[in-house]
Amino acid sequence: MGPKTILVCLTTPEHAETLMKHAVPLARKHDAHLVGLHTIEAMLVYPGIAMHIPGPAFAAFNQSQKEEAKKIKAVFNRYTKSETFQSEYRLVRAEAMSATERMVESARAADLVIMAHEDKDIDRYDQRHAQVQVIRNSGRPVIIIPLGYDGPEIGANIVVGWSDTREAARAAHDMLPLADAGAQVSILQVGHAPKNPLEDSDGIDLVETMSRHGLNASLDYRETLGDGVVGVLNKVAFEKGADLIVTGAFGHSKAYDFVIGATTYALLKGAQLPVMYSK
Repeated sequence: MGPKTILVCLTTPEHAETLMKHAVPLARKHDAHLVGLHTIEAMLVYPGIAMHIPGPAFAAFNQSQKEEAKKIKAVFNRYTKSETFQSEYRLVRAEAMSATERMVESARAADLVIMAHEDKDIDRYDQRHAQVQVIRNSGRPVIIIPLGYDGPEIGANIVVGWSDTREAARAAHDMLPLADAGAQVSILQVGHAPKNPLEDSDGIDLVETMSRHGLNASLDYRETLGDGVVGVLNKVAFEKGADLIVTGAFGHSKAYDFVIGATTYALLKGAQLPVMYSK
């Protein structure tokens, strides 16, 4: 059974177009309830700071928020008005919480979350790094769509980044409801290939599991050769004509990620296709 509740986080009118182009076909394919979420930012005044904010400043701030919300709702309605699946636009005030916290809160009841790639040029301050927080804290699979991406519908051809970790296992199984019947699924291991592939019992077991779900699964090995894991994932996905990359996320502690860096952060910055992250 495919996803029945899809949450799409609509942060700006510019990115709402890209997100709806990919969220609507998924909702249509799975007859899912599509929720478009937009948060209105609260103007915070921090204790201990002596300052007076004139009434007109508050009014102008609130008006700009309303105008942006109206534009986003118009995009959402334009893409959903002719569809037969259920849809709703949710306008949520951040109040004392940040927009990111509201997204995490809303995501927990969804089967799937769809978000745009971070855009430092136009994202509001309280929306920055929202993707990381939703992936880390919502407990739900999250698809990140590159800015301006205009590729095929998701589900027919998928590359799964595989390693012997809990996060990768979670991602591989979270992918199953999204895959079309008979979809091409490439289980990709980046690194040194075993001398005898028949000894890779974990990889073979996963391919057989995918096959039992009616998927056309295969096992692939690639060396990094200086491209790094992200470069290999992008290259293989391009070669195979993939419409989605699937990977586990944040398998290390936050301290490790901060000091050494992590593949998840690099993929969030450098992915050229939609990527589904599972934590």
